[in-house]
Amino acid sequence: MEQLTLTTPALLFSAVSLITLAYTNRFLAYAQVVRTLHTTFKENPNSVLFGQIQNLRKRLRLTQTMQVLGISSLLLCVICMFLIYVHFHVWAEILFGIALVLLILSLAISIREIQISVKALDLHLSDME
Repeated sequence: MEQLTLTTPALLFSAVSLITLAYTNRFLAYAQVVRTLHTTFKENPNSVLFGQIQNLRKRLRLTQTMQVLGISSLLLCVICMFLIYVHFHVWAEILFGIALVLLILSLAISIREIQISVKALDLHLSDME
């Protein structure tokens, strides 16, 4: 196996930063929808709105988990770079591996959240058929 260099974990910086930005944008969009639905629900409570709010709550939690895992991956990459700098290569390789696993988990949860979002939109549009 080749020795890990400073540039290897640095390669993840741009990817993780863009993913984190996308997750944050998704979170902000959900937050706005929740606020709107909450106001509507307070004015006219019904089970459909309540179900939509519950669905959004679940998606917000998934998005929060995606963000935490993505940011943790980035943090471990930074620590990994520091460990490479101070010549603790074994620990750097271990942390880089963990960072990759966290990024994989974040992306997997993102896929699940997208599936839930599509299902919610399908239900919303089902009355048109």
